[in-house]
Amino acid sequence: MTSTALPAQVGRTATRAGHTIVDSDIHPHAPAPQIRARLAQRHQERWDMFASRVPGPPEIYPRVRNSGFRLDSWPEGGFPGSDLQMVRDQLLDEYEVDHGILIPLQGHSWGVEEPEYAAALCHALNDWQADEWLSPEPRLRSSIAISHEAPDLAAEEIRLRASDPRFVQVLLSTGGEHGFGRRHYWPIYEAAAEAGLPIAAHTGGLEQHRGAGWPSFYLEEHVWNGNTMASLIMSMLCEGAFERFPSLQVACIEGGIAWAGPLMWSLDDAWTQLRADVPHLRRPPSEYIREHFWFTTQPIEEPDDPTHLEIALAHIGMNDRIMFASDYPHWDFDSPRHAPRLFPPALRRSIMGSNACRLYGLPEREQEESR
Repeated sequence: MTSTALPAQVGRTATRAGHTIVDSDIHPHAPAPQIRARLAQRHQERWDMFASRVPGPPEIYPRVRNSGFRLDSWPEGGFPGSDLQMVRDQLLDEYEVDHGILIPLQGHSWGVEEPEYAAALCHALNDWQADEWLSPEPRLRSSIAISHEAPDLAAEEIRLRASDPRFVQVLLSTGGEHGFGRRHYWPIYEAAAEAGLPIAAHTGGLEQHRGAGWPSFYLEEHVWNGNTMASLIMSMLCEGAFERFPSLQVACIEGGIAWAGPLMWSLDDAWTQLRADVPHLRRPPSEYIREHFWFTTQPIEEPDDPTHLEIALAHIGMNDRIMFASDYPHWDFDSPRHAPRLFPPALRRSIMGSNACRLYGLPEREQEESR
């Protein structure tokens, strides 16, 4: 849902939402000196000499104006998402957010060329989150950044953080060196399932646009991030990940939603003819999707007629697994104040907070009557 970002100085409304608000996609940014300071000397030397061979999303063509961030989200002398107080002012306090889930995108591709270096960078990023954001701000929870191309080291990091209740999920990109259902990645899923933590699959990573080449224009890239998300879903299904890890849950973040219905129709139809190809799929694929996957709202599809979205969601049949996301501090930030208007009244409480509370084990605000 595209919206014009409200200035930070706009005051709160007089009416407090009568339901819990959980923002399931907030992007913090760790300043480079704070990551470097948390590295061992040998990794500091590599950081100084080589940094990482994979650039972050704002540095990859096609670039977006203002690096893809809200104009008002740049702290003086800093980068969007690096100033906790600004996040409080522009999001948590402004919209009275009860719980916010951090998604640190820097770990998506940092250091993938050297496994131990990648693991050290992700470990430093997790320490930074805990020290600088989670400790001073109790409304926040976060995702465990992992070196996903070194699954054994990723599993170690998951088990290290699993006892800290402030980390509520394991962060995975949608762009990897292999399909994410392959056994190569199963140590990650084993550690996550063992800890009772969901996987958070967020758009991005090494190979952000598999298929017919890299997009020429930002319009292509932005609108169809769902292609990599759909590929991840199909890979995990067809490789049998959920038969091996039946308790595993996966949140699909920043990839759209409406395409999931046609995907399930196609998978179920083809599966009836091709069951011998995937004997480990014991049930229709749509059943696995509805039992193991969750979706976030940003960037949700917005038809001219809102009832068309309601129809699409009804076909998907997963309204109890859709979670609000603002995508702060990106340019297409969705306001928690305006987002509920897109959904039928009966769904607003669950999408804006209750569903996420159930997935992440967060307390709900007592229901209030709007004044």
